[in-house]
Amino acid sequence: MDLKRIQAALKERNMDGWLFYDFHNRDAIGLKILGLDPKKFTSRRWYYFIPAVGEPQKLVHSIEPAKLDSLPGTKHIYLPWQQQHELLKKMLGQAKTVAMQYSPMNAIPYNSIVDAGTVELVQSFGVKVVSSADLVGIFEAHISPEDYKTHLEAGKILDFTQRTTFEEIGKRIQKGQNPTELEIQQFMQGIMREGGLHFEDGPIVAANIHAADPHFEPRPDNAVPIKKGDLVLLDLWGKLKKPGSIYADITWMGYVGKDVPPRFTEIFHIVRNARDAAVDMLEKRFAAKKVVFGWEVDDAVRKVITDAGYGQYFIHRTGHNIGLEVHGNGVHIDNLETKDERQILPGTCFSDEPGIYLPHENFGVRSEIDIFVTDDGKVQVTGPRQREIVQIPV
Repeated sequence: MDLKRIQAALKERNMDGWLFYDFHNRDAIGLKILGLDPKKFTSRRWYYFIPAVGEPQKLVHSIEPAKLDSLPGTKHIYLPWQQQHELLKKMLGQAKTVAMQYSPMNAIPYNSIVDAGTVELVQSFGVKVVSSADLVGIFEAHISPEDYKTHLEAGKILDFTQRTTFEEIGKRIQKGQNPTELEIQQFMQGIMREGGLHFEDGPIVAANIHAADPHFEPRPDNAVPIKKGDLVLLDLWGKLKKPGSIYADITWMGYVGKDVPPRFTEIFHIVRNARDAAVDMLEKRFAAKKVVFGWEVDDAVRKVITDAGYGQYFIHRTGHNIGLEVHGNGVHIDNLETKDERQILPGTCFSDEPGIYLPHENFGVRSEIDIFVTDDGKVQVTGPRQREIVQIPV
């Protein structure tokens, strides 16, 4: 935990403090920021208050008095619930505006962790509770230059996997085989494991109408053979097997055959142009040193698809934060599922993955890249950008 940086950030945002609260290790975000072990047993409520000015304050239960001993500050110990309330009010002192892991109207569910009752308790002291979402973006979602290198390494392995997989599909079909989506998924898993990647599920291998399902999962009971004339979507993600590693996440499209049908190309080009609209906006805003919010980038991407007449077929947000988890806790590129009003900050990574899904035409298209904004505001696409559908020779 960097106390000085947190207090400086609070002052910049005119907040009187940041109140961390936890019960049974529910707040993974807070535990990470404070450097506490999420696997360590804890059974009672605790509070940790970082004021914008002054010494932090700790409130712990008498049964677990050492819970926050690794953190700086004055310790207070409670036993009955009345004492808990009394000491918490005393800790907050004259604070009028306090940040918590709270999201008004549950707008950002990733940051909506503190229960309503605890928010009501703090408010009963005459304190206004505001969202810590932007603070989380600074202190939990920020990626160091060293950790960013792990993202790039993972991305190279994923890129090698998608290229090798498209080649493998062609080779098997040339031999008279028609590998199923599940068999190709298992082939990809082997390459990714051999490359040293960790991934909990996936990747997605989806042909034709299955590509119209954004979260299709090949299983023995639903996987179909891949054959000549098929459109194939590969969505793959993973990170290196070492502490601090950052995920990479990409999606590519391929066609089994030499001549890609014009309809597939038409839809892919719309998706590609929408994807690149995000990069263009981000580059312009950061070059001009202007703020940009997650919802704004989603709007820019969605406009390209809507203007082309396919807005109703783009059925998910444009992108998600990427960090230690493939879906991280930082800002998302979203004005559909939520209005993400968090600012896109330097040192953060996120996906850019628009799609058009046409189940009535038996296919769907998605193209996904990862974007990283460096600490000095440079916008970097962290891997190759697909320009045309891959032709898989058979």
